[in-house]
Amino acid sequence: MTPLDHDKVAASVPQKGFFGHPRGLFTLFFTEFWERFSYYGMKAILVYYMYYSISKGGLGIDQSTALAITSIYGSLVYMSGIIGGWVADRILGSTRTVFYGGILIMFGHIVLALPGTFTAFLVSMVLIVLGTGLLKPNISNIVGDLYTEKDERRDSGFSIFYMGINMGAFLSPLVVGTVGEMYSFHLGFGLAAIGMLLGLIVFAATKKKNLGQAGSYVPNPLTPAERKKTFTQIGIGAAIVLIIGFVLAQQGILTIDLFILIVSILGILIPATYFLVMYNSKKTTAVEKSRLLAYIPLFIAAMVFWAIQEQGSTILAAYAAERTQLNIGGFELKASWFQSLNPLFIITLAPLFAWMWIKLGDRQPSTSKKFSFGLIFAGLSFIVMIFPASINGTESLVNPWWLVLSFFLVVIGELCLSPVGLSATTKLAPSAFSSQTMSLWFLTSAAAQAMNAQVVRFYKPETEIVYFGIIGGLAIVLGLILFTVSPAIQRLMKGVR
Repeated sequence: MTPLDHDKVAASVPQKGFFGHPRGLFTLFFTEFWERFSYYGMKAILVYYMYYSISKGGLGIDQSTALAITSIYGSLVYMSGIIGGWVADRILGSTRTVFYGGILIMFGHIVLALPGTFTAFLVSMVLIVLGTGLLKPNISNIVGDLYTEKDERRDSGFSIFYMGINMGAFLSPLVVGTVGEMYSFHLGFGLAAIGMLLGLIVFAATKKKNLGQAGSYVPNPLTPAERKKTFTQIGIGAAIVLIIGFVLAQQGILTIDLFILIVSILGILIPATYFLVMYNSKKTTAVEKSRLLAYIPLFIAAMVFWAIQEQGSTILAAYAAERTQLNIGGFELKASWFQSLNPLFIITLAPLFAWMWIKLGDRQPSTSKKFSFGLIFAGLSFIVMIFPASINGTESLVNPWWLVLSFFLVVIGELCLSPVGLSATTKLAPSAFSSQTMSLWFLTSAAAQAMNAQVVRFYKPETEIVYFGIIGGLAIVLGLILFTVSPAIQRLMKGVR
């Protein structure tokens, strides 16, 4: 296997043309914009679609189960990034993997757009899970390919890319959410499918001119013998799993609750296994092993952060619909609109953070310290949710500004952690596992939502104070611990900041 020359790949990309960044950032920015429009538009109404009664156009699932299913769906979306990373690293390269992933996502939304049964709903979820797994880690990996390892624009570029993600995420609840709540959930899902189609068009039309060799390289390709053996094993394994699952479901053993528990366990076991495989691989050098060790506390911190952030689309979504005053001066707010708060604040603040990291240069906080700030602000976002119930009890409706404040605080934490985490992952990744390490980054969210599938069951209006207080307090304590040990983590990074 020929070592990947990152400088040569970056040199093949036009280095100016998009706000002082490589022109390829334009292609990836708008592809991800439309993909996130489709994903977050669908997600803004997904939990309501599941637990609203059939007479209201929903599936009529119990609310507690619907919240857990939403968390498990989110976990599987990011867990499937393992598949996407492996396919890119061993077979297709990142660019082609992104395109095929987008096609699967679009078809998943099309299935949701057609009125159907719970079985059709499950089919759509499988398509979206697999498609997002192919697309999401690899498009971020291509962003890393646009820059040399020492390019100081790198963190700023990821922040701009992250702003594109959130522009799509901001618009989609307002468009898809409004249509879904006012007219038809299925019509809303149809708009999500159109969004993914537009993303595919942008990517196909501009990638040749703007991306150069970025994402086209297969870093660790299968040999012909490995390909035959691997595909045979995958086919047999998939058939066995499907047969066992079908039989257990027919016998009433494989229930939704058991499936949720299995995925929750896998959400923790899979990333742990991933670390061990990469660390023990002969293709991982001594320096890369040290960097992987540094990555472990960052992974744990990110997992705790996303466990809080991702509850914005489950616990806080239900809170918006049932505990929040939505009629303000005769104007009726839609519960799904609160899902636009997170991306709205990111769009507003991301340029400030991008400018700040460039302005500080080598004086900016280390990666691990930025992560600690992210954890602390995430904890504060839950702590503030204690006050409405403490002041007015749980029987009266809450002023919507409490939700606004909670989303604002978690966004400050997100901008300290998420784009920085994307950038750090591309720099700490072993060369032979570049795309798969990006998949590992997205497993932080998979693990978080796997935990949430169990945790969200403890939320009830009468347990609000304890629920928000324990989770928020734990995040703050972990953030302070991470800040304290950050110098040791930095030494393990072997020169990477």
